Amino acid sequence: MSSPHPPLFPALVAAPGLPALRFGERSLTYAELAAAAGSLTASIGSARRVALWATPTLETAVGAVAALLAGVPVVPLNPKTGERELRHIVTDSAPSVVLAAPGDELPAALAALERTDVTLTGTGRTSEGAWAEPDPESPALIVYTSGTTGPPKGAVLPRRALATTLDALEDAWQWTSDDVLVHGLPLFHVHGLILGILGPLRRGGSVRHLGRFSIEGVKHELAHGATMLFGVPTMYHRIAEALPDDPGLAKALSGARILVSGSAALPVHDHERIASATGRRVIERYGMTETLMNTSVRADGEPRAGTVGVPLSGVELRLVDETGAETADPREVGEIEVRGPNLFTEYLNRPDATAAAFTADGWFRTGDMAVRDDDGYVRIVGRKATDLIKSGGYKIGAGEIENALLEHPGVREAAVTGEPDDDLGERIVAWIVPTDPEQPPLQGDLADHVATQLAPHKRPRAVRYLAELPRNDMGKIMKRSLHA
Repeated sequence: MSSPHPPLFPALVAAPGLPALRFGERSLTYAELAAAAGSLTASIGSARRVALWATPTLETAVGAVAALLAGVPVVPLNPKTGERELRHIVTDSAPSVVLAAPGDELPAALAALERTDVTLTGTGRTSEGAWAEPDPESPALIVYTSGTTGPPKGAVLPRRALATTLDALEDAWQWTSDDVLVHGLPLFHVHGLILGILGPLRRGGSVRHLGRFSIEGVKHELAHGATMLFGVPTMYHRIAEALPDDPGLAKALSGARILVSGSAALPVHDHERIASATGRRVIERYGMTETLMNTSVRADGEPRAGTVGVPLSGVELRLVDETGAETADPREVGEIEVRGPNLFTEYLNRPDATAAAFTADGWFRTGDMAVRDDDGYVRIVGRKATDLIKSGGYKIGAGEIENALLEHPGVREAAVTGEPDDDLGERIVAWIVPTDPEQPPLQGDLADHVATQLAPHKRPRAVRYLAELPRNDMGKIMKRSLHA
């Protein structure tokens, strides 16, 4: 009997001969993916939840698809997670099975779980109605968010959040079954797994995963039929650095239909370097584990550097002040709150944290601070906890100062934080990786540069020089580590 709900991946049945996934030299058509994932559903169908050892491999993609076909919530595990955090995730989510590629060595924290190896062959059913699509509100994934104030929390993402976000991106990016996506992102989080693997599969297109990001890999795939590139700012920074000496890279990028950056802000300087070398503008989008995607620059809109575009179809977005009231002037810094079908259901086993995350009328408090241009484009200025600096009576976003600093020729990388100041409340501190470590730019020069570009009250009052900025796996700067 056919399911009353439309399937997450219609192409598994509708487009059996087309390419679906390619990792290096290994690939699967939709028919082969359906067979491999279908065989796996039989062995995990009775599980309450499954953990997924999320290496950047075909097996991870097949395991995720199999769990979704079986209607079993999947908990992606970052293979670099430490033993204590891994034990917390396993204890909290209580999976009965762990899916892994044959030969993967699993840590002791997973020893108590039944192991099922993901193989790439199978005889799974591929006929219409072979897999009944569960209720849209049923959980699809439980993705653990990095714990800044305690152990990570498991955000329960329902199937409707996946479908609505991916369909809203289809609209925003004019994403079709003809698109071929290339990326080299990890597969244990929203960007790499949901957008980068499940997104192409929902559209009926294909994805070529590099295993790990490389300039040569990006160049080769974009020169041989790939139409889209997903990356994070660290990747695009490396691309921008390589472009002057690599005409082949510039040509490959210029042929892409769409270049997307996410997970953190892409510095305006890198935007401009890529655009001038390739004629293509990188577009940014904004999302979170708990909300999936909220906004994006549209493929048919103006690719405005320094913004994350406009709310996606179905997403409501507002900026609120410290009292929770909507800001009277959208150009005033406020906290982003969002509401829509893209939102998570709850933090697993944490009703207190779930209740605290939502307003009484159902808006999710993102903790991100932003302003809006007159035409609705959103400009994120930082996190409420780490990037909103209150100095001399002003509310200042760290992000705009960082962009200004990066325009200085003596600055290779920059981060901005606030620290207590008896006179100002907080003073602005710039953390700088100099272009030339032997001759770093002077504090006075940097302060004058920012004051001229932005406003005098936004100039850094202290400058600290580093060999590199601390970053996580996604290239986000870990600002708490700076002060530590």
